[in-house]
Amino acid sequence: MMILLQLLARLVAFLLLLALALAGLAVAVFSIQDTHTGLSIEGLAHDARLPQLRDTVGDFLASVERGGPVAVVAALCGLGAIVLGLLLVLGVVGSRRERLIVLDDGAQAGRTAAKRRPLAQVATALSEQVRGVTSVRARAHAGRRRSTVGVRIDRAATADAQQIGADVRQALSSLTDVGVRARVETRRGGPRSRVA
Repeated sequence: MMILLQLLARLVAFLLLLALALAGLAVAVFSIQDTHTGLSIEGLAHDARLPQLRDTVGDFLASVERGGPVAVVAALCGLGAIVLGLLLVLGVVGSRRERLIVLDDGAQAGRTAAKRRPLAQVATALSEQVRGVTSVRARAHAGRRRSTVGVRIDRAATADAQQIGADVRQALSSLTDVGVRARVETRRGGPRSRVA
């Protein structure tokens, strides 16, 4: 969710900066000419139809002041804009650091930690070595108290599910010995699965 908010905040910031740059360029071009050639700030305001926009916005604000369905729609749009603004602020100031999985918090040697994706790749490599495993999908989750590696195993049709689960847990003992909890789920593989 946070990654999505960060991407949205970056996209909106880029679009706003692009619009601001184009508006600044237009004002600069219209400012360097004199009024006789038609390129002036007054001409830019006329070309952008700012007087008509002022009249339209004035009519809209007058209808909002009177109340009714237009005021309700305006209030809902305002609330939506507030929520969108809060989400964008959260995407900008939210944590960008990836949480690490602490493997060892030794006082003398220092802390040993790993990122989630490499740790999941280690769990995949260890699980693939078990006989009867056809495919592995592993995901690591960095918890506040204890981290977890979830491993989903596809097994051969003739393999015993409990035995494969026990063998995979044994293969993951190098991770579980340092405090990472392993959650193993086995299921029967498809007909095209190859046995390791």
